[in-house]
Amino acid sequence: MQRPLSLPTQHRGGLVVYSFPHLAEVGVDAFVTGREGGVSTGPYESLNLGTHVEDEFAAVVTNRSLVSHVVGAPLVIARQVHGSTILEGAEVEPGSEADALVTRSSDLAVAVLVADCVPLVLVNPRRHELAVVHAGWRGMAAGIIEATISRLGDPTELLVGVGPSISGAAYQVGPDVVGASPLFARHAREDGTDRSRLDLRACSADIVLAAGVASERLVVSTQVTDGGRNFFSDRTARPCGRFALVARWAS
Repeated sequence: MQRPLSLPTQHRGGLVVYSFPHLAEVGVDAFVTGREGGVSTGPYESLNLGTHVEDEFAAVVTNRSLVSHVVGAPLVIARQVHGSTILEGAEVEPGSEADALVTRSSDLAVAVLVADCVPLVLVNPRRHELAVVHAGWRGMAAGIIEATISRLGDPTELLVGVGPSISGAAYQVGPDVVGASPLFARHAREDGTDRSRLDLRACSADIVLAAGVASERLVVSTQVTDGGRNFFSDRTARPCGRFALVARWAS
């Protein structure tokens, strides 16, 4: 069984972030941003990192700069489309579309944006390569997690962290989602209506373990986005901002 963990809180440069200690041990600075410490207002208060929502663009630029300062490198974010495309971080340009980014470089930090979907970070210490993944149900069904694991080489060498997402109790889906993957059907629970509750984090953990990653090398955050208090949650309030899972080779 994977290791459930309440990700430790850190205060860095005025921001509140949640870190992955098992990745720091191999030289990777990986963390999830919370809502505090930014300049956005209203429903985007305050560290919204998504430019595709209706927040003030200048505020998002400032927020991204704050995160870049904290991680100590330029922040690379692609346009996410719930697909299975993987890009090298150095190849990302304005308008690039990808739901996973990989890098061996310490000169940049790669990040994915979420607001209920599952963010993952995967590290191969021997190859000095890491990846961040945005996995909603469409991306999981399209195989984005498996494709990223394959891109990083031998699964037994990988360390994986799964960040906060919506809980199974709060994620209500229709039969179209349940039918999109046999994995979803296994993890869906009928809720007394014509709909079901689906645990996306459990699905992502199953995918990682089935691919060959050792259970003791997988950490799954116990924090959830439910309620939108510490992390933005699209299911809780619309419009809303986006938080990020950020990763960089620190050594």
